[in-house]
Amino acid sequence: MKKIYYLVVYGVFAMLFASCSTKQSAINQLESFSTELRDHSRYYDIQDWERAGKKFVDITKTVKKYELKYTPEELARIGKLEGECAGYMVRGAKDNVTDRLKGFLNELKGILQGVTDAFGGW
Repeated sequence: MKKIYYLVVYGVFAMLFASCSTKQSAINQLESFSTELRDHSRYYDIQDWERAGKKFVDITKTVKKYELKYTPEELARIGKLEGECAGYMVRGAKDNVTDRLKGFLNELKGILQGVTDAFGGW
């Protein structure tokens, strides 16, 4: 009888630990994704943005599954991380467009310089 009791107690602790680690892993994924966006989104191409969008949706779906199990502090942290991700996505896209525009303008400047040089020799 004592063995059954200990087996049940260990089983309950194992389930609690697995449940906590899963809900925590969703927060960890969100933190990791936020860092990834902060550090690298400026250099994303179209495929990277598609993957990032899908990853964000997948992570938020996972977080949603455990929504009722999070403490108010965890929910505040999740909200902050989701806001950071959204901000980094907007900033990364803006920086990406700005960088491409600068590149285009530099190329255009070179073309105009080449045309000017070509006509300057006549």
